[in-house]
Amino acid sequence: MEKSVRIDKWLWAVRLFKTRSQATDACRAGKVKINDDTVKPSRELKTDQVISIHLGPITKTVKVIQLLEKRVGAKLVPDYMQDLTPAEEYHKLELIRENPLAKRKGRPTKRDRREMDEWFGWED
Repeated sequence: MEKSVRIDKWLWAVRLFKTRSQATDACRAGKVKINDDTVKPSRELKTDQVISIHLGPITKTVKVIQLLEKRVGAKLVPDYMQDLTPAEEYHKLELIRENPLAKRKGRPTKRDRREMDEWFGWED
């Protein structure tokens, strides 16, 4: 019989979330889905299942290769999951990073204002 692991524990173990409680909260908030069905944190996970996780502006899609309960090093993560996320999702992150408004906090300086004008194409 194939063993199974709680989904919140697996998401934490493969470093998709920094803490297990963050993984649990994401499941409860409906941000984690298996086959387009939202899952509870206690949902048992099996190999070869495809999980989609809404992480900020992107939706990450991963396939379970192996199950594990203990957190592993970042170099070992590819042994346990396969990233199926389309390149367009990562492109969204790049666009956000390039946006001068994303870095700025508070009132813009004159330099910030010029960068924003250039980025939005409002130059005179």
